[in-house]
Amino acid sequence: MSVVLSTASLSATDRSELWHHAVSRTFIPLDVRLLEEEPSPGRIVSNQLGSLRISQVQAGPQTVTRSSRLIRDGKEDLILTLQQRGTAIKEQDGRQARIGPGDFSLSDSSRPFRKTVQGDFSFTSFQFPRTDLRVREEDLRAVTATAFSGQEGSAALVSAYLGRLAREAPGLDAFVGRQFAATALDLLALLVNEQCGRDPQVPETAAATLVRVKDHILRHLADPGLSPPDIAAAHRMSVRYLHKLFQLEGVTVGEWIRTQRLERCRRDLLHSPALGYGVAAVARRWGFVSPSHFSRAFRAAYGMTPREWQTHGLSGDGRKGGEDGRKGRAGRRNGGQGEGTPPRTGALHRSSPSSPTLGASCPTPRPTRPPSSPHSRP
Repeated sequence: MSVVLSTASLSATDRSELWHHAVSRTFIPLDVRLLEEEPSPGRIVSNQLGSLRISQVQAGPQTVTRSSRLIRDGKEDLILTLQQRGTAIKEQDGRQARIGPGDFSLSDSSRPFRKTVQGDFSFTSFQFPRTDLRVREEDLRAVTATAFSGQEGSAALVSAYLGRLAREAPGLDAFVGRQFAATALDLLALLVNEQCGRDPQVPETAAATLVRVKDHILRHLADPGLSPPDIAAAHRMSVRYLHKLFQLEGVTVGEWIRTQRLERCRRDLLHSPALGYGVAAVARRWGFVSPSHFSRAFRAAYGMTPREWQTHGLSGDGRKGGEDGRKGRAGRRNGGQGEGTPPRTGALHRSSPSSPTLGASCPTPRPTRPPSSPHSRP
């Protein structure tokens, strides 16, 4: 559920103090100085995906500072900001960078930094614990207050993925959201390693290679012929190395593909009656061409048949049971990882707008041809 903080309903004289509270409450303790005599309305909309907090921010000109005094709170987060409107000047670690629309940059809350925007602006921020980004300390210090262009190279891939993730976040459930958030951080780690000239074949970037492989799988998820040899060939690696990559997460290639397909079928089954789709049609849409195989896999994963989930899920009776069963199995697959921290709340005017489930998760695979094989291989 999105958390909305807004100063639009407040008088201009009250906005300064309460905006300061909103910014520090949403992100980290910061000194905020507004650069208008009568502050413009500000708005922050936040969603939580595991440990990743995504916030869309709109406001007027201001300077925010993370001083040594405020660092005593012990908060060690990284904040990536993807600029949509306005130009920001960022300062950290002896560098200054101009961040224009389409660019993004990193700030480290464990050290002082400053950001100034002279006009109205909007950006999307991605905040997460510093330890979640698996890069070397010296490499991280080398890329703060650096402008990454979202128009070219690896940075363009990161920018596009983050932008799409922010748009889809309100419609993602906790399990799927955590997976996409982890993919985002792996992509960012790959970019940092590339920026610092690290050899992409060293073990510390195996996870980044896995990110690229997963992205390929998700884009071809609807193809019933998707197989480990095809995936390995597309990335110029051996099938053996492909399986070793997935061993990093304690699953096989086939198990991961099946989990992704089942998650999308589970979501689509709740909407299929209104769209005129039957259970078999939903299964085919995500690469299952044998109805009996799909039904067995679904029951094994969620503890009920697809039709039971569809019936009870629509009425609301089966959601908790299905979710609890899925979370238990997901926890075992992921080493007992728990739910993410719920979004914080603030003292300002807040509302919880409805967040309809979107028609597709991020990214959105679509079938490109009718199934031609009698059984889905994974």
